[in-house]
Formats: sequence, structure tokens, C-alpha cells
Amino acid sequence: MESRSAILLSSLLFSLLLTATSAQLSSDFYKNTCPNVETLVRSAVTKKFQQTFVTAPATLRLFFHDCFVRGCDASILIDSPTNTAEKNHPDDISLAGDGFDTVVKAKAAVDSDPQCTNKVSCADILALATRDVVVLTGGPNYPVELGRRDGRISTIASVQRHLPQPFFNLDQLNSLFGFNNLTQTDMIALSGAHTIGVSHCSRFSNRIYKFSPKNRIDPTLNLAYAFQLRQMCPLNVDPTIAISLDPTTPNTFDNTYYQNLQQGKGLLSSDEVLFTDARSKSTVDLFASNNDAFQQAFVNAITKLGRVGVKTGNQGEIRHDCSQIN
Repeated sequence: MESRSAILLSSLLFSLLLTATSAQLSSDFYKNTCPNVETLVRSAVTKKFQQTFVTAPATLRLFFHDCFVRGCDASILIDSPTNTAEKNHPDDISLAGDGFDTVVKAKAAVDSDPQCTNKVSCADILALATRDVVVLTGGPNYPVELGRRDGRISTIASVQRHLPQPFFNLDQLNSLFGFNNLTQTDMIALSGAHTIGVSHCSRFSNRIYKFSPKNRIDPTLNLAYAFQLRQMCPLNVDPTIAISLDPTTPNTFDNTYYQNLQQGKGLLSSDEVLFTDARSKSTVDLFASNNDAFQQAFVNAITKLGRVGVKTGNQGEIRHDCSQIN
């Protein structure tokens, strides 16, 4: 049986490995190989955003889904001729095409510069595009750590039980985020990305029609808001209909999401639980009253998210086509 000291040593080595990996990322990683990378990506993302607002929530959600499965290695972007890649999992099928298209266009813009062709990973392009859509919607600007390599593996199986579900309680959320080295405060701050997100009626219909034990409305939902949702999401509604997760300022990256939670207007039960659970309520109250506190916590959390499971050095590759391994 493994001794306690051996277990402690192995866990220490694992922690050091994680630290070493993230330490290899740096905001000026491409200063010699592609010094204009940020300008090139920002220009492409801005143009795409001006064509459709969906660019913002779609890109942000794409980054989150990528990092939580196999780490931030752009494995979510890989196509499979047999429909067995990450993007084919039921939890990923609802990812909007505009997010993928944003990365494709940004990659094309980067590769159009002869100095940069096939020098910048798709994983880094996605990380930069995510920061840019946050800024374009009124959120904080922040330095993006770069130096990730693209992964070569993408499977449906790897998605299973790695993404949060709309019915999760606080313990389930903390467990999943904790698995990725993210704290409860990080989790609550990243949930604030829902300030510009949308969800499909099927993800919360049980809260407005079939809340147990009787067919009633979830008592944590604001009643007037619940009746509005019933109008927007009638029974047998078109499954493509999407509802804003922030009914107040859906196109602005701000702290209104948390103010909504205080009023019982969290669309998903995994949103509202952040306010109804006493263990997380004080953080929601802080972010609701102080937009600067929310934005600082968000920058800290999304920077930590960007380090999850990254591949650096000679791990992975720099894909020539983000949807195909080389």
C-alpha cells in the first residue's frame, strides 16, 4: 500500500507540474513570432460582432466548454466524419455556430500575415477572441496568457459529466469547478457570463410547468417573471427558441445578472441557487452591489480558467485548420 509520504509527494509533484505548465503561458508569448496577433484577432472578432451580437455569448460559451473538457486545447473545434467528437455530445450540440465561425475568421486573419502563418494555436485564438467579445459588450479588458498548444484528441465520451447542468445545486457546481482548480468565488464570477447568454426553453421548462411534487411554478422564481417565461416558452415550443439569461440588460456585460438573482429572476435553477443557498448568497450580494468587484473577480476567474489542462512546449500542435488535426 502506498505510504502517506509517497501520496503527499506525488500530489506535490502534480501541483508543481500544474504550476510549471501555467508558468509557460505569457501575455507576450508571440512577441517574436507574431507580434500583431492581438490586433489581427481583435479586428476579425469586431467585424464578426458587428454582423451579429450572438458572436459574443457564443464565443464565451465555446471557450468555457472547451476548457472544461480536456483543458483549453481547442478540442471542441475538431470535426468528426463519424460525429463522435466533443462538439457532437448533447451538451455541446447547442453551441451556436457563430462561436466556431468567429475562431475560423480570426484564424484566417492571423494566417493572412506571412509572419504569423501557422504560428498561433487555435486554443490561443479562442482565448483572445473570448477576451475581445467581453470587451465589446462592455466588460473588462484584461491581458490574455498565451502559449497553449492544440490538442489532437476529441471524443464524445470525454464530455460526459464534465460540464455543469441547469439543475445543479451548489455542491455539484463547486465539485465540478473545484475539479478544475476553480473556487466557489470563481464559479460565481464565471456564472456572471450569463449576463449576455441565452438558454433554450427545454433547459428550464420544468421550473415553469412541472415543478415537483405538483404541477406548479418553482417557488424560487419571481412569479411575474415565470408567467412571462410561459408566454415566451409555451408547451411544445420550437426547440430552437432561445431566451436571454439576463432579462434586464441582455446585451451588456454587467452585474445585472446578480441583481436579477436577488429578485428571483435567475433563469436556470443553477443560476438561482447561487442566491438561495446561504453559502454563496453573500458573494452574489457583493457582485450585485459592486460591478467593479464582479469584473475583477471575473478577470481573475477567467484567467485561471484559461490555464486548465493547457498543453505547452512540444505537447499538442498548432493546427493549420482549427477543425482538423494536422
